[in-house]
Amino acid sequence: MEKIIIDENQFLRTISRISHEIIEKHQTLDNLVIVGIKRRGAEIAELIKNKIKALTQTDIPAFDLDITFYRDDLQPAQAAQAPVYSGASDFINIQHKEVILVDDVLFTGRTIRAALDALVDFGRAAKVELVIFVDRGHRELPIRADYVGKNVPTSRSENIQVRTMKFDQCYEVALLSK
Repeated sequence: MEKIIIDENQFLRTISRISHEIIEKHQTLDNLVIVGIKRRGAEIAELIKNKIKALTQTDIPAFDLDITFYRDDLQPAQAAQAPVYSGASDFINIQHKEVILVDDVLFTGRTIRAALDALVDFGRAAKVELVIFVDRGHRELPIRADYVGKNVPTSRSENIQVRTMKFDQCYEVALLSK
């Protein structure tokens, strides 16, 4: 069973609200870097980057982060892969930068732990703030977001799907029940 809990208008309004919150929290945007966790976190990061640029005319560097290598549930054959990054043609330099780390859903916290491990390979950030589009609870690690699009308490048998244009041809969030 599926229930749409955020439609396209609400989705884009949430991007706008989070972007405004980031702008309000930072006196200057010059030292920010936005890093989106692949796949949907990267697309949400790009939406936030573009909204901030539209509001402030500041073009914040944004990168996609592949955390596959850093996950704690990999099989040995999978662990042989090297970490991958993309964005501009430049290496992600987060040395002394304020990093805005973006992901679609916060559940156990293990994805964010892996992303933090991956970020260390790109320098020592001055600060890392976490943007989560949907926080569904059930943390296994002490991870908390600085910016949350929506809190959606779920049972363990339920699932949240954040759908984006690039991967799903729509902007919405669905609650899936078994």
